[in-house]
Amino acid sequence: MPASDARLAALPDLLTFSKGARLTRPEQWPARRAELLEDILTLQYGHLPPAPATVSASLLHPYSPGNHPEARCAHYRLTAQPCGFSFLVFLMKPAGEGPFPAIVDGDACWRGLTDEILLGAVRRGYAVAVFNRVEIVPDSYSNARDEGLYRVHPDGDYGALAAWAWGFHRVVDFLMQCEDIDRGRIAVTGHSRGGKAALLAGATDGRVALTAPNNSGCGGAGCYRFPDEKGERIEDILRAIPYWFTPRFKEYVGRVEALPFDQHSVKALVAPRAL
Repeated sequence: MPASDARLAALPDLLTFSKGARLTRPEQWPARRAELLEDILTLQYGHLPPAPATVSASLLHPYSPGNHPEARCAHYRLTAQPCGFSFLVFLMKPAGEGPFPAIVDGDACWRGLTDEILLGAVRRGYAVAVFNRVEIVPDSYSNARDEGLYRVHPDGDYGALAAWAWGFHRVVDFLMQCEDIDRGRIAVTGHSRGGKAALLAGATDGRVALTAPNNSGCGGAGCYRFPDEKGERIEDILRAIPYWFTPRFKEYVGRVEALPFDQHSVKALVAPRAL
């Protein structure tokens, strides 16, 4: 058996229900997807905080970037109600009426999207919405749960990755209200830990047309059962950054084979949308 086939055979079967029944028709996928999603949230990320009843956007500062008439920019404050939680979003769009496909990125804390990159996307006809995921909850080794969204929803089992995915969803809420955004063509992306959050965001929101995590690794698109030579394992990532996950995930340190899923399952949650 080729090595690739052997690895595939060792992964939990995506197309068999937990009680052993085999999927035979595409219309059975939503039920299997729901089963996978509940396992993945319960055992790894925690359940995302509840979606708010509404998300409003306050325009803070519209402007045109100097010497770039092809683009227009604005800063907004998004506020979720009734909880009152708010955070900032930067939106750059092409000049013109649209509607424009949109890319959502949560890596403003890293400033990875330079003006050159943003303008490159705009020149290709994309709008780009950027937020700072650590405004949602801190990326802090103190593991304190007394800031950001933790103060609004203190009793959830969610870790930081699930909270950041919630932030992606609120930006999608905002974009769905914009008449010049193509609501059927919204993409989410991020790098490294931002890629992990983007993958979870796309896996848990059917409005996301394209999920594009970059270099998301352990806890992202990389399978725990087959880490590369330098790759992190569950015990590595939980020793360093346990607050990204739900506390239950530590039950699988040293026993990854007991997980009823692997990260191919998280990627499968995106189906039938694009990954």
